[in-house]
Amino acid sequence: MKHSKKLLWLTGISVPAVFIGGIYFLLSESGTNVSPESSTVAKNNLSRYQVNGLKIGLGINPSIPRVGRNELIIEVRDSGDNPVPVAINAYAEMPAMGAMPAMRAPADLKESAPGRYTGAMNLSMRGEWPLTVVIKDPQHNEKRLQFDLATDRKDLVIVTGATPVDGATKTTDDANVITIDNRRRQMIGVETGEVTHRDLIKSIRAVGKVMFDEQLLSHVTLKFDGYIGDLKANYVGAKVTKNQILFTVYSPELLAAQQEYLETIKHRQKNGPEDGLLRAARQRLALWDMSSKEIKALEQRGSPQDYVAIYAPRSGTLIERNIADGSAVRKEQTLLKIADLSRVWIEAEVFEADLELVQVGMAATFTLPYLPGRTYPVIVEYVYPYLQSDSRTGRIRLSLENHDGALKPDMYAEVLLEARLGQRLSVPEEAIIVAGDSRVVFMDLGQGRLKPVRIKTGRTADGFVEVLDGLSAGDIVVTSGNFLIAAEARLKTGIEQW
Repeated sequence: MKHSKKLLWLTGISVPAVFIGGIYFLLSESGTNVSPESSTVAKNNLSRYQVNGLKIGLGINPSIPRVGRNELIIEVRDSGDNPVPVAINAYAEMPAMGAMPAMRAPADLKESAPGRYTGAMNLSMRGEWPLTVVIKDPQHNEKRLQFDLATDRKDLVIVTGATPVDGATKTTDDANVITIDNRRRQMIGVETGEVTHRDLIKSIRAVGKVMFDEQLLSHVTLKFDGYIGDLKANYVGAKVTKNQILFTVYSPELLAAQQEYLETIKHRQKNGPEDGLLRAARQRLALWDMSSKEIKALEQRGSPQDYVAIYAPRSGTLIERNIADGSAVRKEQTLLKIADLSRVWIEAEVFEADLELVQVGMAATFTLPYLPGRTYPVIVEYVYPYLQSDSRTGRIRLSLENHDGALKPDMYAEVLLEARLGQRLSVPEEAIIVAGDSRVVFMDLGQGRLKPVRIKTGRTADGFVEVLDGLSAGDIVVTSGNFLIAAEARLKTGIEQW
């Protein structure tokens, strides 16, 4: 009786122990060593890819990668579905973040069956672990495949290096295509735009300065030496009107010419007409700036005048004075300078690259920094046929009426011209990444696939850039988030420097 009770007691203890031990064994086996033969992924769920005549199968167990040990399964076959012996290397690498260096998790791959390679890969922490698979085959050269891999996210996503097959979404076999899923596109803030033909208007800004209209500028000079008598226009800024007396001048030569003219008249009255001599004497006085009114007064007076009046050739403002009362002057010396400011010029400098777009007759506007909100419409009147060598800019001239005198010479002005370029194939300016001499955009191929494309660009206008080569109308390109995509593309694909 005691023996039977003892046996019953031992049996009651052993059954739970065996049950608990079995559970522990199963848990430990599922958490650590997973053989390829027992893996569902290994047998039935490899993702299939094709590259340069090889068929690549790849899977990971568990299908949702985790921190710790994960099993990587790779299968390599030829086009006839025959196993291919290759040298293969695979590793996952978490990129450097701040002061933390990059971390690499190599996969210890071994051939478990002909053309089939398995190995463990330990991920030390949660996060993104881009996976690189390098296959070396003497007949097909080296192949490098890149995959998106992250803990707590199911399966692997091909980034570059191969084309998915077996019902998977087809993609280009361009080695530079990357794949970014919708979740990460939203995190990056990816936006796209269409490549279309647009009516581009190029805005050209130039710095200008108000100038005198040289066609309304007069220099007052004499054709003989003399001395200034009474200076009427005696300060810069004085307003003068046409035919107003500017100053009087004494000149021995002019006095002699008057006497000669009077003698000629007397000789004619005494000996008869000598019209040739009289005309020559009169012409000499006229060439020396004596008006017909003064010559007639000389005839009536019958005696020469010591100080002869010099009159203003035009109405305007005295902008330069080089004489004073009693000063000696020489012939051809600039004595006074008079400018009519009822119309002024604006001379502006345009960058060499934009100069060919500026045409005579083009409408423009300009503003003055000290008069905000006031805009003046102007017309391009002249484009100078040479460049300023130091600044590599070309000068243009615009003309503007200035009846109220608000525009004063030497004022600075900001000139805006608009050149219509017509219909041009273009993309938004923010879609383009500048890399040295290259211009790169990311073309959206659909299904999360993005392809970096080098393009040739032309003019930039109104936030758009003309595309000369590399894209076609209807293509979709990334317009926002492309710099983050570019960084990821360089990391994952090893693209040559753009």
